[in-house]
Amino acid sequence: MGTWATGAFDNDSAADFAHALDNAQPEEREALVRGVLTRTVEASGCLTEAEEAVAAAALIAAQCPGGEPVDTPYGPETPMPNFPLDLRTLADEALARVVSDECGSASNWIDPRDGRQWRTTLNRLRGVLLPPPPTIPLFAVEP
Repeated sequence: MGTWATGAFDNDSAADFAHALDNAQPEEREALVRGVLTRTVEASGCLTEAEEAVAAAALIAAQCPGGEPVDTPYGPETPMPNFPLDLRTLADEALARVVSDECGSASNWIDPRDGRQWRTTLNRLRGVLLPPPPTIPLFAVEP
């Protein structure tokens, strides 16, 4: 079937990744998520796990303030561990790599509206993963 919508788990690869997470032991799930994100960030050339990286990033973003729960029949059915904070940065880096992949998911959309919606989904995830820095000054400077 391939890809049927623009959500993080709306494709065969992400659904297979969710199934792998469900089949893994609870203590192995973080390593699976970290592994796909790391391979995506470190990959050269065309990405082979872009869809899985987007799904992994969505799972991490779901645990962040402002994140949306992964509520799809194609996502994992088992609870995810509490992911460590360093995975937020790694997930953001992986999403940046996915968006910049000229021969992958970013360029595969037949309908341009779907491509724009998909990019909006990734940008929303990135905004949750790395919220803007606070606007509170670090120190006050007096004249």
